[in-house]
Amino acid sequence: MNSEQRSNIISKLTDVINDDRIALLEEVLNQRTRYLTVVLDDIYQPQNASAVIRSSECLGIQNIHIIEDRNKHKTNRDVVKGSAKWINLQRYENKSGRIECIEKLKQQNYKIAAMTLSEESIPLEELPINEKLGLCFGSEDTGLNKEIENEADYKVQIPITGFTQSYNVSVSAGISLYYLMNKIKNTMQNWTLTKEEKETLLLDWLSKSTPTGKILLDKYKGESENN
Repeated sequence: MNSEQRSNIISKLTDVINDDRIALLEEVLNQRTRYLTVVLDDIYQPQNASAVIRSSECLGIQNIHIIEDRNKHKTNRDVVKGSAKWINLQRYENKSGRIECIEKLKQQNYKIAAMTLSEESIPLEELPINEKLGLCFGSEDTGLNKEIENEADYKVQIPITGFTQSYNVSVSAGISLYYLMNKIKNTMQNWTLTKEEKETLLLDWLSKSTPTGKILLDKYKGESENN
């Protein structure tokens, strides 16, 4: 589908959605990014994974990668609060999925940042943001898998000044993502989505904003392809 076709379909969908809703979608869309993405490696507590998804969506992060090795990803609806509806969630199964995920991100020019308590880790504030980042968080009991640590471009930790040795994974993600997103917005120029990405995402969001949206989207796509 080319840009003209997308624009025509967007125009038709906006005719059946109220102006306030459209304004909200466009406002949120302008704050969306794929410059920073999140990798959740084998998280076993649904409330933790769901909390990270919710925080990521609130901060404008569009893509989240879920690695399922020993643990299958389950959404806690009370925690996620519908946020998963508005993001792109990519799942990777089994041990091979772990390397598949990291290789895919590297092919897309992401630098891999492993959140780990390794002695080699740098403080979060020293993590460079001059290139796209894939921020990786590990399981609650064993931490980040060594395969990811070994493939990482950076090993990173949030400094701790208390007696407890580590943060809860959802808290660690919330702190890291809030800090990095603000730093990226203040210093980088090209962190927002491209025009094509915005149009594609807006089509999806418009279809989710009305009960008949998906039916209308499929109808308009069919008409566009036949013209």
